[in-house]
Amino acid sequence: MPHSRQPWYDPRPQQRRVADNPYAPHGYTPAPSNRRGRFGGRPVIATVVALLLLAVCGGLYAVSGGRPGGPPRPVAEQPPRSSGTPSASRTPAVRTPGPGRIPTSREINAGRAPGDATAWIVDDPTDLPRRSIKLHDLWVVGDTVVQAVHRKVTARRLTDGAEVWSVPLPAPVCETPVDPTPDGKVVLVYKNSQAVHGNRCNQLQMIDLRTGKAGWHKELTETGSMDDTIVVNTAISGDVLAIVQSMRAAAYRVGDGAKLYDIPLENPGTCYPDDVAGGPRLLVKSDCAIGIDRAKNYSRLREIDPRTGKVHWSFRTQQGWVVGKVLSVLPVVVTTFHAEERTENWRVVALGPGGRLRTTVDARPKGFKYCADTGDSGENIQNCKGAVVGDDTVFLGGNDRVGAYSLGTGNLVWGVKSEDSTLHPLRADGGGSAALVYEAASVHRPGGIIRFGKGGADTKKQVLRHPESARAAEARMGAGIVAYVNGRLVITPSVVSGDDANPEARMLAFAPGPP
Repeated sequence: MPHSRQPWYDPRPQQRRVADNPYAPHGYTPAPSNRRGRFGGRPVIATVVALLLLAVCGGLYAVSGGRPGGPPRPVAEQPPRSSGTPSASRTPAVRTPGPGRIPTSREINAGRAPGDATAWIVDDPTDLPRRSIKLHDLWVVGDTVVQAVHRKVTARRLTDGAEVWSVPLPAPVCETPVDPTPDGKVVLVYKNSQAVHGNRCNQLQMIDLRTGKAGWHKELTETGSMDDTIVVNTAISGDVLAIVQSMRAAAYRVGDGAKLYDIPLENPGTCYPDDVAGGPRLLVKSDCAIGIDRAKNYSRLREIDPRTGKVHWSFRTQQGWVVGKVLSVLPVVVTTFHAEERTENWRVVALGPGGRLRTTVDARPKGFKYCADTGDSGENIQNCKGAVVGDDTVFLGGNDRVGAYSLGTGNLVWGVKSEDSTLHPLRADGGGSAALVYEAASVHRPGGIIRFGKGGADTKKQVLRHPESARAAEARMGAGIVAYVNGRLVITPSVVSGDDANPEARMLAFAPGPP
């Protein structure tokens, strides 16, 4: 049956239309088919079609990251298993290790089929407590990728994963900003002790990510409950570090740690700073009308001049709605959700000049979940899994779908649904509404990178195909934290376990290999 111009296709041609399936055209009954791929009835692409062929301007925004709460990871690595008919060109040259052992980079690359990506993998032997340990933001600086895990910050060479430098810390890291300074410096926050409970997140440490040298250190002061350091949020914009501790916020110079100013309160007694977002702009989110009656809650979002603290503009949500995550600071795109219904009732909101409301996007009718179904995890306000913003498009991913919405109209530009894929957009591509999408490995098939344009599934192009020999290790990472730079994909889990009997890879990277 030829494609119609109605919204979305039923991705499973063998089944009849389900009444509440938003992907199936009204009254459409697919014909039986013996050929089936994970994107639907066509051999290689989904039977999901793009519509609303809008002329959309291009651009790109950073890389996506993930946090706990995503799709569950397999309990143990399984032996490689093909998801379809075996093919000589896709058969690994060597067997990957069974449960209980992480493959080496050499083993993964020995199992490459022609055209597969090359890979490196990190099995960090650092001893960890026997509990879930959070992994923090990925920073790509020069030819290294840097990450803080527990009591250590480590830089690895992008080309082969070799350790370049590491900085040990006296206690676990509890907060990291998403962005470093333009010259590669970062300030992370670690705890005041190694205790599991009852300690404070109040130790600031500057690190030069280009050299691995630790710079200044200072402790945040507390005067009472309004500025306690039980929970601290940070962001860097230019050479300025913004810190929210409890209900107070201040700015510091990254270069020497000097305090610059207290970020002014807005409507004192009603609104209190809650989080900050950095990068090309500095945004401060405040919670207002905090009380038992959530229906009266609302949020304010302000742009602050990082050098002076001057407020450029302020945006207020309607009563009963709050700002959730900042997807982009340039342009400003945020999520909002209902104060009582929480992430079950959410929107994407784009702001224009002066913080004025531009567009509201409701992606729920197409089955998209808030931050790829991770919920309001309480992580950094800039960490929203499966969401990327271009100049005029927001790309949303999830456990079985990916799509693009226009920030000009709020309408769906294209969407793709898959049977067996976690699809997370990496960045806008081609100067418009096209996107590079990470298709995470599952227990049945390897991962890779796919490009989709405003023709939806009909435009599918395989950009990077990961080797089968890396499948089990990649699947265990659950598309946790992801960075994409210069054609190379770096993946880490969101959390790792300190259980020595259940080893987990710390980092995995893929890049185009020889044909």
